[in-house]
Amino acid sequence: MNRPAAPSEDALSRFLDYLRAERGLAANTVQSYARDLAKLRPLLARTGKDWASLGEDDLVRLLHDQSRAGLSARSLARLVSALKSFFGFLVLDGRIAKNPTLHLTTPSLWMTLPHVLTVREVEDLLAEPDARTRRGLRDRAMLEVLYASGLRVSELVSLRVQDLNLDEGFLICRGKGGKERLVPLGGAARRWTERYRVEARPLFLRSATEVLFLTRRGAAFTRQGFWKLLRRYAAGAGLLSKAAPHVLRHSFATHLLERGADLRSVQMMLGHSQITTTQIYTHVSREKIRRLYDRYHPRA
Repeated sequence: MNRPAAPSEDALSRFLDYLRAERGLAANTVQSYARDLAKLRPLLARTGKDWASLGEDDLVRLLHDQSRAGLSARSLARLVSALKSFFGFLVLDGRIAKNPTLHLTTPSLWMTLPHVLTVREVEDLLAEPDARTRRGLRDRAMLEVLYASGLRVSELVSLRVQDLNLDEGFLICRGKGGKERLVPLGGAARRWTERYRVEARPLFLRSATEVLFLTRRGAAFTRQGFWKLLRRYAAGAGLLSKAAPHVLRHSFATHLLERGADLRSVQMMLGHSQITTTQIYTHVSREKIRRLYDRYHPRA
């Protein structure tokens, strides 16, 4: 006979179902929530409490423990967001009367700025694939699209052929929560993508598929597969220490803002629901200005 789920596990299961069904979040996002909330389990085991009986002091202690264990400020901020969403759901679901996360604050992200490449470093990275081969041509097109559009890696690997309008210079992206947005595509990315579509993509095809960028097996890339590809080219360009899954997305946003783009437009292109998420890139720009000042001003 199956044992009924423990109250905590039942609450978590209902919350994850709510994220999928009612908020329409992508599977990867739901999994991230589940991983973050799993950090509560050692606390529950130690205190003998159910998640619904945890108080603010318990959650503050959890955050302190995670910080001492080496969790980055960015990951702590994501954990706070997951806790707020989860306990807000418990209130809406009638499981608790008071939300213990109301006064939890998000750690500052100033000291964990995203890795950003210079324009020259981006050019070096883009030049790494050997475009004389079908794989190199595909990889060059993927990197060009990523830097030209600021897509997330998951958005890049799920692009379909029909999502591109190379004549008009834009693509349709399906981001988090299934939301669609139009993203401009520059001339270089359009040229490389067209070359790949005509010259290389037919050589990767194994069966009919709408996926734009195909592996040697004729399937869509996984995020991990693309990450390995990016690391290989970053190593070739001498940029391995700066390689990160979203390094071209971060560089896209920073370079636009440094050249005068307004924050709201960059927010729309990145698909951020909150402009505060986009503001991290203004911090990157300020950091660069500060370094230049300290280096060149005689009284710095």
